[in-house]
Amino acid sequence: MSLSDLRNSLPDYAKDLKLNLDSVLSDAGSPGLDGKQIRAIALASAIASRHKPLAAAIEAFAADKLSSEEINGAKAAAAVMAMNNIYYRATHLIQNEEYGQLRAGLRMNVMANPGIDKMTFELASLAVSAINGCGACMDSHEKVVRKHEVSAQGVQSSLKIGAVVHAVAVTLEQM
Repeated sequence: MSLSDLRNSLPDYAKDLKLNLDSVLSDAGSPGLDGKQIRAIALASAIASRHKPLAAAIEAFAADKLSSEEINGAKAAAAVMAMNNIYYRATHLIQNEEYGQLRAGLRMNVMANPGIDKMTFELASLAVSAINGCGACMDSHEKVVRKHEVSAQGVQSSLKIGAVVHAVAVTLEQM
């Protein structure tokens, strides 16, 4: 099913999601990001939202501007954040500081060469971390992108893409 078909299948009560999806997936609706970044963030967010038809539709949408290597980079962001968000959220929330001092010992080699430019990978990781509710990871990725001169609007756009894609996935899952 195409992204347009999925969008159009949203119920009337989710009209705002239809409008927001169109907006955040456009260059004009996601200031501070380029078309490649928008697509990579949307794909990682759809994967993190666990709705296979939406992820497939967004992957097809992303393929308009992303190479297969860049698509794999977006997928890698979703995959490694699925692990990191659980681990780091837990060590952050447990009221024993000792766990935060221990070496994680989790392999994250993909972060060194993700197949997509580093800032796009970081922005996708930020959006996925928001979906997964990991404040420690959100803080870490936000600091990295801001240090590399991604604007506050770019960060906000990344978070909005994650929020809207996740809300669409949740709504579609209920149908």
